[in-house]
Amino acid sequence: MKFLITGVAGFIGFHVAQYFLQAGDEVIGLDNLNNYYQDADLKTARLKIISDHDNFIFIKEDVANREAIIELFRTHMVQRVIHLAAQAGVRHSLENPSLYAYTNLVGHLNILEGCRQYEVEHLLYASSSAVYGLNYQMPFSINDDTTHPISLYAATKKSNELMSHVYSHLYGIPTTGLRFFTVYGPWGRPDMALFRFIESILADEAINIYNYGQMERDFTYIDDVVESIMTLHNIIPKIDREWKPEGGQLSRSSAPYQVHNIGTGQPVTLMTYITALENALGKVAHKNLLPRQPGDMIATSADVSTLTQAIGFQPSTSVEEGVRRFVKWYKEFYLNTIKTS
Repeated sequence: MKFLITGVAGFIGFHVAQYFLQAGDEVIGLDNLNNYYQDADLKTARLKIISDHDNFIFIKEDVANREAIIELFRTHMVQRVIHLAAQAGVRHSLENPSLYAYTNLVGHLNILEGCRQYEVEHLLYASSSAVYGLNYQMPFSINDDTTHPISLYAATKKSNELMSHVYSHLYGIPTTGLRFFTVYGPWGRPDMALFRFIESILADEAINIYNYGQMERDFTYIDDVVESIMTLHNIIPKIDREWKPEGGQLSRSSAPYQVHNIGTGQPVTLMTYITALENALGKVAHKNLLPRQPGDMIATSADVSTLTQAIGFQPSTSVEEGVRRFVKWYKEFYLNTIKTS
């Protein structure tokens, strides 16, 4: 099978591409290799690993470049698309809102247009737990209201879901939205808390802990995310003429459209996460407790009942095990290869 994976040099894209390539599928990988990461060498290292496969083609391009994206679809005639390219980061969206509109909205529209014009079998795309916004009822259900986001990043992800539904309804394009819950693990993003924490702890510097540590997150290990995607790409939404909006199933539609939470359903406190890191490192962190930052959600927890029903699998890697694997990768590879390059 031939896949297009956007954001292929990113954290999730890299892992997903590796799986498909090792399975013998053909992957067309798209990434603009921007400098959002302070450590650009990490993207380069990811790309080098997947580029060693003969069944991989890399295209350096911006997903918001309409002409280039349509030409990609025309030239490569991909069967399925896993759209992971986006401008990430809740806090950064407060500082540079126009970048989020350009990449996350225009870019997503370009992917939808490519799928429409070239009859792609299935589009899976990255959404986020951030769409739940002011919803404080835990766990978050895919049928909960998501009309009150609290960051522009979250608003763009909700917009992606709405845009996808329009194309599913008008053109019959099967789309599946993936609401990711705090994905972490080896090869992760340097702007995420785990990276910042480990670097500060090893340097004997204090780590900043917001909302005075009173945060809960549904931390989801990368291998569980990949396994979910690997199964969901074969579960193609179909038209459901019996569906009615008053039935309360907001995550579905009469169109071939579906949304899933990708999480564990087992949230832990931020302090538990930090303790797992301290145990893996054998070193106690100096903690700097600070107020909550604008755009931050106090807690996230995924109701994954529909995901489990659909794929027969529930992400379940414990924080202790996931953090231990990250620390092992960080010490054995990142410090010796990326940091020294």
